[in-house]
Amino acid sequence: MATTKLKGNIVNLGGNEVNVGDNAPEVKVVAKDLSEVTVGGAQGKAQIIVVVPSLDTPVCASETRRFNTEAANIGGASVTVVSMDLPFAMGRFCTTEGIENLTVGSDFRNKDFANAYGVLIADGPLAGVTCRAIFVVDKHGEIVYKDICEEITEEPNYEGALNAAKAVASTCCGGGCH
Repeated sequence: MATTKLKGNIVNLGGNEVNVGDNAPEVKVVAKDLSEVTVGGAQGKAQIIVVVPSLDTPVCASETRRFNTEAANIGGASVTVVSMDLPFAMGRFCTTEGIENLTVGSDFRNKDFANAYGVLIADGPLAGVTCRAIFVVDKHGEIVYKDICEEITEEPNYEGALNAAKAVASTCCGGGCH
């Protein structure tokens, strides 16, 4: 079972662990307007899947703002931030923060994403939400980068994820906080 840490304490992660070289599971999450958004699978473009516990925390908010800014510079890549936050809260966050270059997706209904990617916190005070992680998926649906952050309360390796996304992105596509 994979693990991460919360304020130095080990927490276990549930679900099916996926790794670099694996096919990224195709999963539907809920957009801020309650429509479904598909993440993973072969989408013909690079995908940066940013997993956070909740946009209602300073580290997650900062991370999302940074990916919103950085994502605008990567043609041919989409960015989706996935958390257990309710779609309405995600929408309010995007509006308040001016998030326009990425999509937000809630995994609150069935925790399908968290279980498919092995990022569901299984125990401790945050049990039932997602850990902090980043997956980069190439246009064929293969995971080319994975970072389960060692400490949930710390920001991820932005450069590693962005460089992996730049390496597999090839054509320009539009964005927007959906």
